[in-house]
Amino acid sequence: MKKNPFSEQRERILADALCPVVSELRLIDAADLIALLRFERHGSLADLVSSAAELYFHPGTVRFGIGGDYRLDWDQEPEVSLDLEIRPRGVTVYAKLTLGKSLAGIEINHIAFQNPSENPEENTRFLTASLAESRFQYTPPTALAS
Repeated sequence: MKKNPFSEQRERILADALCPVVSELRLIDAADLIALLRFERHGSLADLVSSAAELYFHPGTVRFGIGGDYRLDWDQEPEVSLDLEIRPRGVTVYAKLTLGKSLAGIEINHIAFQNPSENPEENTRFLTASLAESRFQYTPPTALAS
């Protein structure tokens, strides 16, 4: 995607929203992810991404995209990239999630708003609200009145 002044802000918003999902995916051994990518077991990768996302987002919000990649060399730590589709209400984001030994990053490849505004700041606010709306909300139990 051609970068614009709002790209970095939107990537940060997306990274903050996906942080718990990324933490779940990092529990999977890098060698397993690489093997699934190498042998094109995209259905298994889709299941893993869905399982990680279902703890935090409504079903279908975060999905495995069309593939991924890995970097594995003798003199460096492994790095795995997964294509993701993030589909909260009213917006579709195509992104690449990169998982390394100690860092993870997300890069937006394309973002499509269902009803885009002329104002990019309004679109960014909509993205934030839509992502928040698609998350499961934890409501602490209330004490029973006696």
